[in-house]
Amino acid sequence: MSLQCWKCGASLAGMLLPLSRRETCPSCRADLHVCKLCRHYDAHRAGQCRELAAERVADKTRVNDCGWFVPRPEAYKGGGAAMAQANRGALEVLFGGTPAKTDAPQTPDDLFKK
Repeated sequence: MSLQCWKCGASLAGMLLPLSRRETCPSCRADLHVCKLCRHYDAHRAGQCRELAAERVADKTRVNDCGWFVPRPEAYKGGGAAMAQANRGALEVLFGGTPAKTDAPQTPDDLFKK
Protein backbone atom coordinates (compact mmCIF):
# COMPACT_ATOMS: atom_id res chain seq x y z
CA MET A 1 0.00 0.00 0.00
CA SER A 2 1.42 3.40 -1.03
CA LEU A 3 0.26 5.93 1.53
CA GLN A 4 0.41 9.70 1.20
CA CYS A 5 -0.04 12.34 3.87
CA TRP A 6 -3.67 13.53 3.93
CA LYS A 7 -2.52 17.16 4.26
CA CYS A 8 0.54 17.66 2.00
CA GLY A 9 0.63 14.54 -0.18
CA ALA A 10 4.13 13.49 0.89
CA SER A 11 4.91 9.79 0.55
CA LEU A 12 4.60 7.71 3.72
CA ALA A 13 6.23 4.65 2.14
CA GLY A 14 8.81 4.31 4.93
CA MET A 15 6.24 4.28 7.74
CA LEU A 16 5.58 1.05 9.59
CA LEU A 17 1.99 -0.15 9.65
CA PRO A 18 -0.16 -0.04 11.64
CA LEU A 19 0.42 3.67 12.24
CA SER A 20 0.80 4.53 15.89
CA ARG A 21 -1.26 7.28 17.47
CA ARG A 22 1.84 9.51 17.71
CA GLU A 23 2.96 9.26 14.06
CA THR A 24 3.37 12.52 12.17
CA CYS A 25 4.14 13.32 8.54
CA PRO A 26 7.90 13.68 8.01
CA SER A 27 7.26 16.55 5.60
CA CYS A 28 4.57 18.77 7.17
CA ARG A 29 4.39 17.31 10.70
CA ALA A 30 0.62 16.76 10.47
CA ASP A 31 -0.85 14.06 12.70
CA LEU A 32 -1.46 10.83 10.78
CA HIS A 33 -3.81 8.89 13.08
CA VAL A 34 -6.69 11.15 12.05
CA CYS A 35 -10.11 10.65 10.47
CA LYS A 36 -9.07 12.28 7.18
CA LEU A 37 -6.52 9.49 6.59
CA CYS A 38 -8.94 6.68 7.55
CA ARG A 39 -10.72 4.42 5.06
CA HIS A 40 -13.98 4.97 6.96
CA TYR A 41 -13.89 8.78 6.52
CA ASP A 42 -16.70 10.08 4.31
CA ALA A 43 -17.33 13.82 4.18
CA HIS A 44 -20.82 13.26 2.77
CA ARG A 45 -22.19 11.21 5.67
CA ALA A 46 -23.59 12.37 8.96
CA GLY A 47 -20.72 12.29 11.44
CA GLN A 48 -18.38 11.91 8.43
CA CYS A 49 -17.72 8.23 9.21
CA ARG A 50 -18.97 5.05 7.50
CA GLU A 51 -18.33 2.95 10.61
CA LEU A 52 -21.54 3.19 12.61
CA ALA A 53 -19.99 1.72 15.78
CA ALA A 54 -17.21 4.32 15.93
CA GLU A 55 -17.39 7.09 18.50
CA ARG A 56 -17.91 10.59 17.11
CA VAL A 57 -14.74 12.65 16.60
CA ALA A 58 -15.25 16.41 16.44
CA ASP A 59 -12.01 17.48 14.73
CA LYS A 60 -11.23 15.17 11.81
CA THR A 61 -7.71 16.60 11.43
CA ARG A 62 -6.50 15.98 15.00
CA VAL A 63 -5.10 12.78 16.42
CA ASN A 64 -7.70 10.47 18.00
CA ASP A 65 -8.01 7.08 19.72
CA CYS A 66 -10.45 5.48 17.29
CA GLY A 67 -10.02 1.72 17.20
CA TRP A 68 -11.55 1.53 13.71
CA PHE A 69 -8.71 3.53 12.11
CA VAL A 70 -7.29 2.00 8.90
CA PRO A 71 -5.19 4.30 6.66
CA ARG A 72 -6.29 4.75 3.05
CA PRO A 73 -3.97 5.51 0.12
CA GLU A 74 -6.30 7.98 -1.62
CA ALA A 75 -6.70 10.31 1.38
CA TYR A 76 -4.73 13.17 -0.21
CA LYS A 77 -7.09 15.23 -2.37
CA GLY A 78 -4.60 17.75 -3.65
CA GLY A 79 -4.46 21.39 -2.86
CA GLY A 80 -1.87 23.40 -1.07
CA ALA A 81 0.77 25.22 -3.11
CA ALA A 82 0.08 23.38 -6.36
CA MET A 83 -3.61 24.27 -6.31
CA ALA A 84 -2.88 27.85 -5.31
CA GLN A 85 -0.43 28.26 -8.20
CA ALA A 86 -2.93 26.86 -10.72
CA ASN A 87 -5.65 29.16 -9.41
CA ARG A 88 -3.31 32.15 -9.49
CA GLY A 89 -2.47 31.39 -13.11
CA ALA A 90 -6.15 31.18 -14.02
CA LEU A 91 -6.81 34.53 -12.32
CA GLU A 92 -3.91 36.17 -14.17
CA VAL A 93 -5.33 34.97 -17.47
CA LEU A 94 -8.79 36.17 -16.47
CA PHE A 95 -7.82 39.58 -15.11
CA GLY A 96 -4.25 40.24 -16.17
CA GLY A 97 -4.39 39.24 -19.81
CA THR A 98 -4.50 41.73 -22.63
CA PRO A 99 -7.62 43.85 -22.30
CA ALA A 100 -10.27 43.51 -24.95
CA LYS A 101 -10.71 46.50 -27.26
CA THR A 102 -13.43 48.75 -26.00
CA ASP A 103 -14.54 52.29 -26.63
CA ALA A 104 -14.42 52.99 -22.90
CA PRO A 105 -11.89 55.58 -21.70
CA GLN A 106 -8.58 53.99 -20.64
CA THR A 107 -7.02 56.89 -18.72
CA PRO A 108 -8.36 59.89 -16.81
CA ASP A 109 -7.25 62.17 -19.66
CA ASP A 110 -9.39 60.16 -22.10
CA LEU A 111 -12.33 60.56 -19.77
CA PHE A 112 -12.18 64.36 -19.70
CA LYS A 113 -11.36 65.04 -23.35
CA LYS A 114 -13.35 67.69 -25.13
